Amino acid sequence: MSTPDDRRYSDQHEWAKVDGTDGTSSVVRIGITDHAQDALGDIVFVQLPDVGAEVAPGTAIGEVESTKSVSDVYAPVAGTVAAVNERLADTPELLNSDPYGDGWLVEIAVAGEGGDPVGHLLDAAAYQALVDGA
Repeated sequence: MSTPDDRRYSDQHEWAKVDGTDGTSSVVRIGITDHAQDALGDIVFVQLPDVGAEVAPGTAIGEVESTKSVSDVYAPVAGTVAAVNERLADTPELLNSDPYGDGWLVEIAVAGEGGDPVGHLLDAAAYQALVDGA
């Protein structure tokens, strides 16, 4: 399974990548990891928050339903939902085929300037160790 080095990871199996700024905030793109999609199996439905919703770290922001189970998706950062991946409504299987690309879930605008909004999350090596049970 792949664990790209260009993003950070939560212990709940979400990834977060700073995807630019909108002038006053950092925009962080969120998705589920390759490990998570593999564990879930074939994904058949995705429920995402509304654009404009305020989210806090560790709170559920949506659900992913597979042929095996339903799992919550948690916000790894605090902020405002700036965008949702509308393509997942018709093609939820993008989470299986491209979890780090076209299968992204939401973008969150993280208020404030300076600092790394995802610096508190695991780097790729630490996440891979978590997945490997080290």
